[in-house]
Amino acid sequence: MRMRVTVFGATGQIGSRIAAEARARGHEVTAVVRTPRRPGALPPGVSVRTGDAADAAAVAALGAGQDLIVGATRPAPGAEDQLPAMARGLLAGAAASGVRLMLVGGSATLTLPGSGGVAVMDGPDFPAEWLPIARACAVQLAVCRAAGPDADWTYASPPHLILPGERTGRYRLGADELVVDDAGESSISMEDFAVALLDEAEQPKHHRTRFTVGY
Repeated sequence: MRMRVTVFGATGQIGSRIAAEARARGHEVTAVVRTPRRPGALPPGVSVRTGDAADAAAVAALGAGQDLIVGATRPAPGAEDQLPAMARGLLAGAAASGVRLMLVGGSATLTLPGSGGVAVMDGPDFPAEWLPIARACAVQLAVCRAAGPDADWTYASPPHLILPGERTGRYRLGADELVVDDAGESSISMEDFAVALLDEAEQPKHHRTRFTVGY
């Protein structure tokens, strides 16, 4: 089924791959940018609109008539407190327009395998320089979980490492625990993360909950 997908953060590393994967599957894609110019990171056939993810009214207007809103925004270092505000705007706007929201979140709130429930961000090896965005992602997830019944949201947590790479179409699903391979590594390419997100969009299994992926 051809879907109409609006992507906030479509010029970022993950958002651009989500837009490209959606276009490759034949979906109609609208990229929302903050400044009125066409970014070079977008694939051909993507429409461009201007808007702010933290503005619920703008999100509702941009979401009208769409099948899916994707929030793949990432604030610059030092502006991490914008992330929960954008989550609130996206949730309220998506609810007002009656459109499903898929948010790209973080891995910091996933639990470490075999730890008895210790979060990734509370583990002994978590880099201190990642704590500001990790805490912002924790609030982002809490904002989703506190959303009212009108918001149909899904929170997608990447694994510990998500880097540009190859699209293999292969991944494993998880819920609230970090997905690791036989060597204890937790990773996926941005391309395969986009595959997992579009698979969930086309065949929904996670409503008002979080899922994660990894190799």
